[in-house]
Amino acid sequence: MDTGVTHFIKQDVLPHFGLQWLEWGDELTLSPLGNGHINDTFLVKWPQGAMVLQRINTHVFTCPKSVMDNLHLIYHNLVEQPQAHSSLHTRYQLNVARPLMTQSEQSMLDLEDKGVWRGMEYLENSYCIEEVETPKQAEIAAQAFAHFSRHLMTVTPNKMQEVIPDFHHLALRLEQLTQTVEADPYNRLQYCRPWVEFVKEQSGFVDEVNAVLPTLPQRICHNDTKINNLLFNKQDMTAMAVIDLDTCMSGYLLYDFGDMVRAFCSTVPEDSADLHLLDVSEPIFAALCKGYLSELGADISAREKQSLWLGARLMCFMLGVRFLTDYLVGDRYFTVHRAAHNLQRAANQLTFYKKLLKQEAHFIRYLSDT
Repeated sequence: MDTGVTHFIKQDVLPHFGLQWLEWGDELTLSPLGNGHINDTFLVKWPQGAMVLQRINTHVFTCPKSVMDNLHLIYHNLVEQPQAHSSLHTRYQLNVARPLMTQSEQSMLDLEDKGVWRGMEYLENSYCIEEVETPKQAEIAAQAFAHFSRHLMTVTPNKMQEVIPDFHHLALRLEQLTQTVEADPYNRLQYCRPWVEFVKEQSGFVDEVNAVLPTLPQRICHNDTKINNLLFNKQDMTAMAVIDLDTCMSGYLLYDFGDMVRAFCSTVPEDSADLHLLDVSEPIFAALCKGYLSELGADISAREKQSLWLGARLMCFMLGVRFLTDYLVGDRYFTVHRAAHNLQRAANQLTFYKKLLKQEAHFIRYLSDT
């Protein structure tokens, strides 16, 4: 870890959270934590305890106060106000990392050009996995994310602030692609024209999305339900905590379900170019449905349950469109590690979408039979 960054954090950031590096000396340690691509995350340890320190990415989250307000609202409703869940019959069973206040009782530390920082409780004995390897892992994770959503149904969705405008706005994503194709600023259209044409051919699917969404209830969604946003207990590998709550906003449950299908069920990584190896894992999909609906099935309508298959198709399709657009505009949003990386990602996600369409009659029964 860069010594300059370490020195700056110890000298200029940690004192605002009550930690004096001169007092602890070398006993106050700082190390990177996790594999997140948005915020910079560090584990801070000292003889009496530990905390998570994050520098919020203000290019992605342009109003960090909204992020922190949402986080405190979630913490208050899940942890500090259990009576709010009397209609759910059970208290929230998972941990929630407590947001830490600064010495001046602020939810974050704004050092202007040196970043916006926040402290979070560190959950001991936690373990994170990067990809789903077994159906049991998928079932546990899906049940945990559903448990999180169910216990936030007592909160009016419009109380959550929109931290990333139009995050799942399909029409906007398609319009952005159309404009980029017309401009073709890097002359890359010649390499991806078949995928652009394929997206254009999905007008019937777009019409289906536009018809269904207005009929569904708004919920508070996590919006990033990857397996590494769930902490497991090291001792027994049960679910410990749903984390990375920065993208929590009002939306539809199909977003979270669809993101799990996309992230859990593909037989290859999302940027793999080996499309001949890409398929939808049936055991993983079945376990995901079982875990999700075992927690939420009695609390959602038949229409909302039916919409989950739409979410499975929507999330990979929309991400494929976003990858394709980013490839055409010169890789501005998603970090790339090789030539045509975003094009490979787009082809991967759109191929996964094709696989879902081809096997729809087979897979949809797991939602109707559960």
